[in-house]
Amino acid sequence: MLTRFGVTDENLKPFLEGLTISLAISKKRLFIVDFEILVGITCLEEYICPAPIALFFVNNKGHLVPVAIQLFQQKGSDNPVFLPSDPKYTWQIVKMWYNVADSNYHQAITHLGNTHFLMEGICIAANRCLSPSHPMFKLMAPHFLHIIAINNLGLGFLVSPGGWIDKTMAIGNMGVFELAAKGARSWRMDCDGRYPEFLKSRGLYCKDGSILPMFYQRDDMMALYDAINNYVTKYVNLYYDSSQKIESDVEIQNFGQELVKGKSKGGCGLVGVPFKDEKFSTPDQLILVFTCAIFTSSVVHAAANFSQYDAYGFPPNYPLKLKGAPPKNKDQMKEEDIIKCLADKSSILDTMVITTILSERTNNALGDFEVTYTYDPAAVDIVEEFKKELQDIKTKIQQRNEKLERGYDYLLPTEIPNSISI
Repeated sequence: MLTRFGVTDENLKPFLEGLTISLAISKKRLFIVDFEILVGITCLEEYICPAPIALFFVNNKGHLVPVAIQLFQQKGSDNPVFLPSDPKYTWQIVKMWYNVADSNYHQAITHLGNTHFLMEGICIAANRCLSPSHPMFKLMAPHFLHIIAINNLGLGFLVSPGGWIDKTMAIGNMGVFELAAKGARSWRMDCDGRYPEFLKSRGLYCKDGSILPMFYQRDDMMALYDAINNYVTKYVNLYYDSSQKIESDVEIQNFGQELVKGKSKGGCGLVGVPFKDEKFSTPDQLILVFTCAIFTSSVVHAAANFSQYDAYGFPPNYPLKLKGAPPKNKDQMKEEDIIKCLADKSSILDTMVITTILSERTNNALGDFEVTYTYDPAAVDIVEEFKKELQDIKTKIQQRNEKLERGYDYLLPTEIPNSISI
């Protein structure tokens, strides 16, 4: 356990259903979230964004529940570990302050930084280096539709000084750019862009539901990643049946150079790209890159974006900012204290309106391409096989959801746009 986190076995004993901290961790039932990345991020005047550490426990019902929250990084008498046994409204307001951190991270890194901004760079690199007739351009093009336009619109309306983010988020416009940049520096294509490896790096990889049994987003994303990877594998192998063909393809080599070239030199500055010895030489390298681009532009963005109104639509559930300061002790608080800390009505209404708009689908569903780029009969067959696999995934998700009290349908293939367009 982190030395800066003041939690003990004695603290958690009532909430771990007879397990110690070490045993709960070994059984994959206790998980830690550490928002150290938020330390030092600019906040709007008079607003605070905590940098919390929290523990979540999978109870016997399979539910993931918070069992300890420390709102700032360094333990101390004025930064206690809050617990579910604390006074009701004190615990409630602490969870709200935790969600201020989580929501600001979500918007700056999970949503904007790791989908919109990241994929725009790859889109530009593809357009710079690959001719429209190149088969790999045809593979990726449907998944870049509208991204530059929507990013340009968003920068002018949402992320601009005095825009929606400055009105609604604790870290404001400047903080969002700082946090997105921090997140980008730690993003790796061979881990964050490769979904099974991303899960393994966080101890969340499993195919039998034994870890986080109600983590339906993971289950659906793994099925979709496999489908996209199968699609890309068939497509790449259709055109590259030898390393020599890849190494002699000037356009594809230039594309790789653009991906790894530093941002100060006009490149994407990506790390973890399988551009070994400054070249692509195997189909597997290309498959990783193109799977990452398509999966992120469609599935990852859908997972980050289309549940926004459900999360943000009731302001106390997932506030982007709160008035005042987080509690420094466990004194009993009242319901009126929660009401007082809520943002003003204008900010709340802005949040509800924008997250409603952002939750709308504007593009065709995954695999149903708005523009037909591929006419090669063999490639067309591969696209059709991809559509069939997506239909099978849809059926399986629907069958699972029928058994749930509340189904998880954000990642039905028919609900996932091909590209980032909102």
